[in-house]
Amino acid sequence: EIERANNMKSHFLANMSHEIRTPMNAVIGMAEMALREKLPPAAREYVRQIKSSSKAPLTIINDILDFSKIEAGKMDIVPVEYEPMSIINDIANIAEERLKEKEVELIFDISPEIPNRLFGDNIRIKQVLLNIVNNATKFTTKGQVVVRMYHEPQHDGRILLRFAVEDTGIGIKEEDLQKLFNSFQQLDSKRNRNIEGTGLGLAISRQLTHLMEGEVHVQSQYGKGCRFSFELPQVVIRNEPGISLKNPEKLRAFG
Repeated sequence: EIERANNMKSHFLANMSHEIRTPMNAVIGMAEMALREKLPPAAREYVRQIKSSSKAPLTIINDILDFSKIEAGKMDIVPVEYEPMSIINDIANIAEERLKEKEVELIFDISPEIPNRLFGDNIRIKQVLLNIVNNATKFTTKGQVVVRMYHEPQHDGRILLRFAVEDTGIGIKEEDLQKLFNSFQQLDSKRNRNIEGTGLGLAISRQLTHLMEGEVHVQSQYGKGCRFSFELPQVVIRNEPGISLKNPEKLRAFG
């Protein structure tokens, strides 16, 4: 009876998510089309707000759909050939947009020696990294968010691809760390009541990394920030460095 009820719940969540996601995508699409037209400034701002507000529930719907798929054992990992730097490029664009009105420095520390072509599920890797980066940008109001990507060579043409996201945000209490990956739970709810989210992002991230034979780790000091990291085994397709630098000894970075 418990198993049947659980299956019914997962089936309902999946169907509900699909039913809501279709009209939400239509609303966003029509708003995008309207913004291409010549509109009075006030009307343009109204449509822009419609588009922006529609993205939040769509994110929640996608999280619920993914969660229900994982619970039902229907989440498939689909490995393909990909370039790891393309993941970082997409993450950078999204994170910059979220931080543009905050006094937060966004830093990427990427090892240039990472092979430029790997075999794995780049869509799910990006989803996990994006969930963690989004958390860092939500809960950090000043200081910095650092995204790191590096690797460790393994045997048989494989590597361990490692990611880490460090922030100077509000941090997590030690007693809350064990509850961090619980579904539908946002920690310190009184303090964070104005921050959007279902509490599903990290739960989904941990389960996705498990499906990809990896693990998520977290370290935190309350009031000082967090460090989330995860590693995934990947097959090397092309072993040339992902980033090539000409005369690296002459390069300097200023900020």
